[in-house]
Amino acid sequence: MGDVWSTIKEGVSSLSDFLWTYPLSIILIAGGIFLTIRIKFFQFRFFGHVLHQTIGQIFKKTKQKGTITPFQAFTSALASTAGATNIVGVPVAISFGGPGALFWMWVVALIGMATKYSEILLGMKYREKNKKNIWVGGPQYYIKKALGWKWVSTAFAFLLMIELIPSTMVQSNSIATQTEGAFGWPVEITGAIMCAAIALVVFGGIKRIAKVTDKMVPGMVLIYLAICFYVIFVNIDQIPNVFGLIFTHAFTPISATGGFAGAAVAQGLRWGIARGLYSNEAGLGTAPIAHAAAKTDHPSRQALWGIFSVFIDTILICTVSGITVLVTGAWTEVGGSDASNMINIAIGSEFGDAFGGSFITVFLLFFVITTIGILVFYGEKQAEYLYGLKAAKFMRIVYIAAVFVGALGGLQFVWQFLDLILAMVLLANIIPLLFLHKEIAELTDDYVNRVYKKRTKKRKVELFDEEEDAS
Repeated sequence: MGDVWSTIKEGVSSLSDFLWTYPLSIILIAGGIFLTIRIKFFQFRFFGHVLHQTIGQIFKKTKQKGTITPFQAFTSALASTAGATNIVGVPVAISFGGPGALFWMWVVALIGMATKYSEILLGMKYREKNKKNIWVGGPQYYIKKALGWKWVSTAFAFLLMIELIPSTMVQSNSIATQTEGAFGWPVEITGAIMCAAIALVVFGGIKRIAKVTDKMVPGMVLIYLAICFYVIFVNIDQIPNVFGLIFTHAFTPISATGGFAGAAVAQGLRWGIARGLYSNEAGLGTAPIAHAAAKTDHPSRQALWGIFSVFIDTILICTVSGITVLVTGAWTEVGGSDASNMINIAIGSEFGDAFGGSFITVFLLFFVITTIGILVFYGEKQAEYLYGLKAAKFMRIVYIAAVFVGALGGLQFVWQFLDLILAMVLLANIIPLLFLHKEIAELTDDYVNRVYKKRTKKRKVELFDEEEDAS
């Protein structure tokens, strides 16, 4: 039996590696480039406008239809990506793919902005109200309504609902092992704490999840960045060498050094793209589920948060994490099996080992609670779409139970299928997304011509009037 299971695991692992190295890499990059062209490089041309309409409008109240504020929708979606994938995932990618993996993360992010913008755009257009009078949406809705591909929408919802079980287990296990190593907490205690905290959040629905994330996520991100920036500043002399490694080994192999085992270009590509996707989830179709509840007057206006979230998540947080482990040399001190400890070592090199381990552990605990909270919400919405509100409540219990089981390290054989199921979820979303390119382009043009240009013209008139009054 053991030999059979080993064969299955090897087969699943080989298939996952193949899918993420070649087909998915091509689809994600080519698809992102295609969407970027269709929206006329919107994420680059209007990036200043994106910043003004997102971070510049945080405290602005809106009377548009929706359940939560645009910023709350953003922090809810960001909660599912900011955390373990940024803090632990980046060092793992560098450990197995070399410094060049960071370059491919940037590539995925820059073109992924168009992908995430597009899926949120469609999610907003095709959202609807459920029996509780709450706005719901996501790929399953636009796939069914816009294309009529009911079986694909069903497949997406079912696969994502199932994928979130091992996903929550992996998240809870990562923090349970961290707290056990840092503080000596039994994994059962950590599992129980997380279950209780997550239950308090998710049983309040999207409104409570949004209230928690918009308070916790921004503060945690800022503190983490401040600590990492200090470490980078202390080692500022290493920056030229680090960027040399990143750009050189994105296209050439790197040999073994210290605890680093070396990596081929294909490994850098595979790990950079996979972890880049894990980091910002562009193309997975999860973000539209959270954003569908937002108050907005135009689908594109809310979709701007998708561009901004990819920038924050990958271009900023992941880059800072990666450079921190590179400038301190932590990436050469441990092997792949201990890659998750790289950031602890990097921060500990300036603040002391005890602080490094404790700081990351505490932050991961808070990040994982908010991450799992929104993942449970995503899973509930798939169950609701497929089977109704009662099924959503049942799956909520299943996910919370999975948190505890995962903390104990149980059912690890399920984890082996995570990458494979994730690949199928991505394909079920990205292919329909590409078929809807015409609609994406038309909605974007409508926003530029009817909203952006009107606002720009109005602002010019206001400035002219101010100059006239001054003279």
